Amino acid sequence: MNYSDFLYMRNELSLLIVILFLLVYDLIAGKKGMKYFQPVAIIAFAIHTVLNILPYPAGEAFGGMYLNTPMMTVVKSILNIGTLIVLLQAKNVFDMENQRNRRGEYYFLTLTTLLGMYYMISSGNFLMFYIGLEMASIPMATLAALDKEDNKSAEAGAKYILSAAFSSGIMLFGISYIYGTTGTMYFMDLPSLISANALQIMAFVFFIVGLFFKISLVPFHLWTADVYEGSPTSVTAYLSVISKGSAVFVLTVMLYKVFGNLIDQWQGILYGIIIVSITIANLFAIRQKNIKRFLAFSSISQAGYLVLATISGTAYGMTTLVYYVLVYIFSNLAAFGVISAIETRTRKLNISDYNGLYSTNPKLSFVMMLAMFSLGGIPPFAGFFSKFFIFSAAAQQGFYVLVLIAVINTIISLYYYLLVVRAMFIEKSDNPIPALKTDAYNRISLVICTTGIMVVGILSFIMEKIGTYSFGM
Repeated sequence: MNYSDFLYMRNELSLLIVILFLLVYDLIAGKKGMKYFQPVAIIAFAIHTVLNILPYPAGEAFGGMYLNTPMMTVVKSILNIGTLIVLLQAKNVFDMENQRNRRGEYYFLTLTTLLGMYYMISSGNFLMFYIGLEMASIPMATLAALDKEDNKSAEAGAKYILSAAFSSGIMLFGISYIYGTTGTMYFMDLPSLISANALQIMAFVFFIVGLFFKISLVPFHLWTADVYEGSPTSVTAYLSVISKGSAVFVLTVMLYKVFGNLIDQWQGILYGIIIVSITIANLFAIRQKNIKRFLAFSSISQAGYLVLATISGTAYGMTTLVYYVLVYIFSNLAAFGVISAIETRTRKLNISDYNGLYSTNPKLSFVMMLAMFSLGGIPPFAGFFSKFFIFSAAAQQGFYVLVLIAVINTIISLYYYLLVVRAMFIEKSDNPIPALKTDAYNRISLVICTTGIMVVGILSFIMEKIGTYSFGM
């Protein structure tokens, strides 16, 4: 074995060092040492993020089971930025009395899921892909059930693990037929062996349905709202952006690098999935009273837009997908940062609880307003540019009707995003949420998110830089 192959796994090795360091720290640190666990963990992960932020040359390891391209490094760096923001916001969770002794397990489980996503992204073989998928899914179920005193959290963990088990079983069934009909599980060998025969089409459908569960696309989305509502808010934030972003990227690579010969079959499937996901999610989001359930259906709709970038099948489409994930991270985590700050101190989670928030917490209201505007695609915020680029990528390939439906749904989504803004700035309350002072960590995360929302769309070189690596996919 050539040990220089490990140099292509710098992201994975660096993250593994951080995980092991925090695990040892958690085991040997006394009561006094645990007071510093949060800043130590954030600094360690920030160093990991900075060291791996620049793309490095393409290569492979373990006989092609592990692959690396500059674009894969870019995606991992974006996920690192999002995870760092989530970890900054987690301070609110551990300020709660029943969560103070769970810092170690939270960080260990969160970073383990991220390591699994790394392996998913860089997999060159179905076996490596599945190992990464399970490494990302199983700890996530534990995170959803982290609040042991909350019945909803236990319910969220149970629903997530059951959904993950069913989807994994369906996916494995599909993978077994792919292997049975081709005799290989290596992605680079499969395109020449896959044809549009009935057995392989069935295998593909089973495999892709398993991924649709992970992304929470309609009609495989029914677990999403309950899991988002019951999980601790920082876990919900992580699940909504980091997990979804990695899964959609993997979906795109699989469709074009492995199942390219079945494009006539899967483009029709994606066409229908995009329409029902965006439309149904929008209709259900309008009806929500709980803000975490509201953002759950918003995330299902956003997943539909992400898949809209996938259907174009061009390097430009890949660029818009990765750019959309970056923008979505800033926008969604800004909203969850505000929710976390309010929930920690008041336990209020209904949209009506936000009535009159601007009168007592103008800064939090401003950040939430920016997040809603960006998620809704209102110019000049980053969310507008991300949606515009995705629409243009699909339109270039002739999907005009699909783009029109997506634009109409975007207009519909403005209604329910503006309901939150209306509650904060227009509606009056006799008992508004009192003035809150957020911790320094969460303030830093909100500053990062706000800057991202306002700047990423304007700085065109970010999109251009991502585009320079898309051709290497």
